[in-house]
Amino acid sequence: MTEPGVARRVLPAVVAAILLLFPAAGAVGAQGLGPEVRQQLRATFDETGSLDLDGRLDDAAWAQAEFATTFWQREPDEGMPSTRRTEVAFVFDDEALWVGARMYTEDPDGIRAYLTRRDQDFNSEQLIVSIDSDYNHRTAFSFGVNAAGGRRDWFHYEDDIEDRDYSWEPVWGARVQRHAEGWNAELRIPLSQLRFDGDEPAWGVNVARYMPDIQEWALWELLQKAEPGWSSRFGDLTGVERAFGVRHTELIPYLAVDGHRDTEPHEDESGSPYDGFAGADLKIGLTSNLTLDVAVNPDFGQVEADPAVVNLTAFEEVFEERRPFFTEGRRLMEGLGPRYYYSRRLGAPPRGRFETDTEVAHDQTTILGAAKVTGRLPGGAWVGALFAVNDREEGHFHDPETHTEQDVAIEPRSGFGVARIEQQFGEWRVGLTGTAHVDEHDERLSELLTARAFAGGADWRYEWGEGEFETGGHIGFSHIGGDSLAILEAQMSSARWFQRPDVTTARLDPARTSLSGYTAGAGVEKVAGRWLWGLSGDVISPGFEINEVGQMFSADRVSTEAEVAIRETTPSDFAESWQVGVTAGNAWNFEGVRTETLLGAGAEVKWPSGLETGLELEYAPTALSVDLTRGGPLMETAAAWGASASLANDRSARTGLSLEGGYGRDDLDGWVYRLGGSITLRPSTRLELRLDPSYEREVESQQYVTTLADGRAATFGHRYVFGSIDRSTLAMQIRGSYAFTPDFTLEAYLEPFAAIGRYQGLGELLRPRGKDLLRYGEMGSSLRRATDGSYEVTEGGRAFSLPNADFNVLSFRSNVVLRWEWGDGSTLFLVWQQDRSDMRTSGELIDPGRVLDSFGAPGEHVFLVKVAYWLHL
Repeated sequence: MTEPGVARRVLPAVVAAILLLFPAAGAVGAQGLGPEVRQQLRATFDETGSLDLDGRLDDAAWAQAEFATTFWQREPDEGMPSTRRTEVAFVFDDEALWVGARMYTEDPDGIRAYLTRRDQDFNSEQLIVSIDSDYNHRTAFSFGVNAAGGRRDWFHYEDDIEDRDYSWEPVWGARVQRHAEGWNAELRIPLSQLRFDGDEPAWGVNVARYMPDIQEWALWELLQKAEPGWSSRFGDLTGVERAFGVRHTELIPYLAVDGHRDTEPHEDESGSPYDGFAGADLKIGLTSNLTLDVAVNPDFGQVEADPAVVNLTAFEEVFEERRPFFTEGRRLMEGLGPRYYYSRRLGAPPRGRFETDTEVAHDQTTILGAAKVTGRLPGGAWVGALFAVNDREEGHFHDPETHTEQDVAIEPRSGFGVARIEQQFGEWRVGLTGTAHVDEHDERLSELLTARAFAGGADWRYEWGEGEFETGGHIGFSHIGGDSLAILEAQMSSARWFQRPDVTTARLDPARTSLSGYTAGAGVEKVAGRWLWGLSGDVISPGFEINEVGQMFSADRVSTEAEVAIRETTPSDFAESWQVGVTAGNAWNFEGVRTETLLGAGAEVKWPSGLETGLELEYAPTALSVDLTRGGPLMETAAAWGASASLANDRSARTGLSLEGGYGRDDLDGWVYRLGGSITLRPSTRLELRLDPSYEREVESQQYVTTLADGRAATFGHRYVFGSIDRSTLAMQIRGSYAFTPDFTLEAYLEPFAAIGRYQGLGELLRPRGKDLLRYGEMGSSLRRATDGSYEVTEGGRAFSLPNADFNVLSFRSNVVLRWEWGDGSTLFLVWQQDRSDMRTSGELIDPGRVLDSFGAPGEHVFLVKVAYWLHL
């Protein structure tokens, strides 16, 4: 094969050409001025108590309010005055902050107004109000309402316009009114939903208006696209001295009933398919800036299911967290460095399940309760802490040899703890993080699971040059302890492979009852301006382990990374904006073996039409992998290259469309291509449909199959069996929503999925540190496939068999939710879920009809009725 050699020659030339081309193409565009000093707007206090949330803005308080009217374009003509008039004012009363806005237009009939569920990314004309009520110039609360009354809200944990946490769920209201000159918006934000002490000299504030029909973003306090920051660039909202910090207390009890029904009846079905349960979420304002949140028997039945995957790697699949209790405030428990806290460990599948079809057990462990504290201390430090308890789980096991049945423990009762504190000292920010996990003792499980795990560390960040430059770093430790068999499992896990026969540093020790490790890293980067760059390095010792509470893939790693990019954010005749960059990264283990090198280049362009395109190139030269043989000797990886491209139409378009594709090859005749896209349809102002199809076809040239004993001396007496796998995956994610009102919506998610794989070219590693295989059926060996699909192999005078590893997987998952927010924070859910799957050991090529077969695969229906009532105590 010559492709990697070609890539080595072509990639640098392409990068050089792009770097030379783009700066020349960036003709000077219009330069606006915008405000040069921090603007001020005064909030008035409503003495009459006459405010009514109706969107009309005809109350006496609005007649006395001070309205801001000067707005500046961020897009398309950055720094120029907004083309349409906008008026915004702020009023307080004893309980809430009120925002009134009048949005004018020359074409009221052309106002884009889609009625959507709460927190949906609506492509409508909208008003967004961002508030730094703590006046710390770092965080901000954002409230958005569109011209149809749809609401969005999020929280900025960092001083970054793109850093948004949509899991924040405040209780607030908004109403809109259309009129002959445009539309009005009126927002009522309870003071209990904001964090402040009451002694701030002012609040930071900014207001944005988005007008998709003319593709314009306008801001009251302009933040140019090349500038860093967000809340630090706000204007000041004065007149807040009569706003007092509120220690709020909220109780949200819930009642739920669910029913389960298999798609195919079973003879051994017994008991009622229905179950009722209850729980509660209690929020207590310890101070106006600090909240205690307690969840008792939390339920997440309305949450969308994880997407289907077929994982052929040695590492776990990592899924996004969607459960509201664990998403809200999570960022306060995260810092630079390792992922010490991975919330999906809570309520995860039982870790001690038997690998047998004769076991009946829960898919997830039960969370008895959880409590967290999030917010800011009086001294200004940000804190996030969580404690949770997973219940003991048992599985009903039938022993086919003794014909006996018994209940055995598959998960001990366990406690999880996470805590983080972060303090700012001028331009420095310093954080400390700690985690703990302790299992209740169980005789059987103690040999499988570590009894205790502790981890933590410190991290820091320093900004200079008015936020243009950042440097940061971290140090950390970990310690696990327990039975020697459990620690042996940790030593042999995919994170470290201490059992490798050619290891020269951290060797396997079956007598160990504990394992400790460390990590450290540092980096510097330029985050604003025309040129961007970054340098970083990390070290993870072989004994480092955080997977009991956190998440990591590999220890025993030293890595470096460098990147540089040039961009233009000022529109020109050539493009609205563009960016080009290159990256380079390397990794070694503690033996000094280079395990990975990756070189890449990329370009992104937003054209004057609004079309966005991207191109990425990457090349990975050969290296020595510690993972390919899964505990065996080092093995050489194939040199590989890849290219991908993407295209998306303008985000203001009524129909959203994006396409992406990629292709790659390696020097062992492996190849892959991927196609995907997304289309968003809005047949009416209430209905939205989104389709996300994807297809991937791959021939993986180094797919691990199994390890067998009684091998050749050259490979340490073992056979490390590999094959080339021809696999294809076809999936379609379908989402739909219909809004009867802004607070009454029907949402649906469906994902048919099919994946097929068939092995060929089976063989075993010929020699350590190489990539050649001793192919079965060659070099004096023989290979015969049996009628059941398994293989009979003879090599070196020894005979052995290999199982049929071909697969044909079907999956269909769906979630339909009728959601009615019938009062402030009070919600009724009607949910219908399906989880269907099927698997066969056949590897025929996939076709679209196979995906449709997933609708008829065996599985389960789940029906749920849940009502939650919000009480403000």
